[in-house]
Amino acid sequence: MKGQMMNQPLLISGLLRHAETCHADTEIVSRIVEPASGDARFHRYGWKDLAARARQLANALKRLGVQQDDRVGTLAWNGYRHVELYYAISGSGAVTHTINPRLFAEQIVWMINHAEDQVLFFDINLAPLVEQLVPQCPTVKHWVAMTDAAHLPTHNIPDLLCDETLLVAEDDAFSWPQFDENQASCLCYTSGTTGNPKGVLYSHRSTLLHTYASALPDVLNVSACDTVLPVVPMFHVNAWGIPYAAALVGFKLVLPGPALDGASLCELFNNESVSFSAGVPTIWLALLNHLRERQMQVPSLKRCSVGGSACPAPLKEAFEKEYGIKLQPSWGMTETSPLGTCNSPKSRHRSLPAQAQAHIELKAGRPPFGVELKIVNADGDALPHDGVAAGDLMVRGQWVVERYFRADSSALVDGWFPTGDVATLDADCMLTITDRSKDVIKSGGEWISSIELEGVAMSHPAVAEAAVIGIVHPRWDERPLLIVVKRTNLEVSKEELIAHFAGRIAKWWTPDDVAFVDELPHTATGKVHKLALRKQFAEYSLPETLQSR
Repeated sequence: MKGQMMNQPLLISGLLRHAETCHADTEIVSRIVEPASGDARFHRYGWKDLAARARQLANALKRLGVQQDDRVGTLAWNGYRHVELYYAISGSGAVTHTINPRLFAEQIVWMINHAEDQVLFFDINLAPLVEQLVPQCPTVKHWVAMTDAAHLPTHNIPDLLCDETLLVAEDDAFSWPQFDENQASCLCYTSGTTGNPKGVLYSHRSTLLHTYASALPDVLNVSACDTVLPVVPMFHVNAWGIPYAAALVGFKLVLPGPALDGASLCELFNNESVSFSAGVPTIWLALLNHLRERQMQVPSLKRCSVGGSACPAPLKEAFEKEYGIKLQPSWGMTETSPLGTCNSPKSRHRSLPAQAQAHIELKAGRPPFGVELKIVNADGDALPHDGVAAGDLMVRGQWVVERYFRADSSALVDGWFPTGDVATLDADCMLTITDRSKDVIKSGGEWISSIELEGVAMSHPAVAEAAVIGIVHPRWDERPLLIVVKRTNLEVSKEELIAHFAGRIAKWWTPDDVAFVDELPHTATGKVHKLALRKQFAEYSLPETLQSR
């Protein structure tokens, strides 16, 4: 017997209709890309206005020849025009392909051609990049600058169109089509640090389920009472779904544009009374340095979600003790839409000693309903959830990839997606990532966690940033090398840093040497680029006194 309830498809256009009806005047504030001063640097309107412009844009896409399932690319920062595209493209049945402008031009060309984008929208400060792309991307029929006619770029981009001119030519009468909720909604490519990037093709159903889960109290815990600024870019896994969650629950949405430096973020945090934000650790480290150097406060900001890589304990402690801001670790990846876990301790954890609580609050968190996790050994056998056994992390769920875009075979192993992470799970299914499988240091047949060593190094007051990689060793196969960026105006010696590890880790894990650098390489999504570090130190040899150890 079937239930006798309505069956309405879960579609992104439904989110927009809801926002227009229930959150019509809730503010969406954006720092604009065009040159401006004073209040003119910011654009303000509500969901009613955004929805009307999204319908105009949907009509414009139809006039440009965009059909259902066509891919439409975006090369843009976090701004109101980008949000309009999120809804206009997917809502009309096409696929929103967000592209990371920080990648090498060759990678961007490969992704546009692989996706066969038909139209590409871009922010005007990316016009020099687009000028390089145009002759190499034959599938793109129209290049559209996201600006008004007065600020149209003068670069050599043939038949360049203007976003605002397209909108003015259309009215806002558009009926969002109804279709199967499993139809593709968005396309996002993985970073591609090795080989070509892989496309992850989300569906309307997976996007809506992910949106529902993201707002839960034990996940991002956002409501209509919040003001949210996503520092995580809209070109990277849909800004962790925040533009969709904004329509779902109706919080005020603040978009920083291309200005992600400490001063620019602080201005928005304070002027707009931001209560919640989300970004990678490198962003929060830069913000912490800015706050300390300028002796500033951000009193409205209460919580920040931290993802992309592990949250360093000293960073979390500094934000909480010095500024009263709680950093909330999470874990996810492009293949999980991205939210896989979020750290939200249980009530019984509150009665634990402070040190035990602090240990729990650094874990990557628990999965919400809709995501399942397990860890396995090299033979694929499941390992216990005891917080000790470490194995390869596997995931499955309602918003987890089944196969990559245009791949001939499934990406799954026995129905589970292999994440490439090495992890532990405790009795509450609280996740701790101990390393990426390719970054684990194998010394004398045993694993050493580079993430744990980096956390200890970062706890030294003179260390601004740290990374650990494995260096070839004649006896132990590999030994850890600590690579450090020192904090401004602070000094520390190699011997002091190595001594800092005493009593904090197993003695045999202690790094054999320390290399000081001015900066660490980062990927386009803000993670430390371990592959680049391994290449940089490929010819590095440990001191002779350590070679025979």
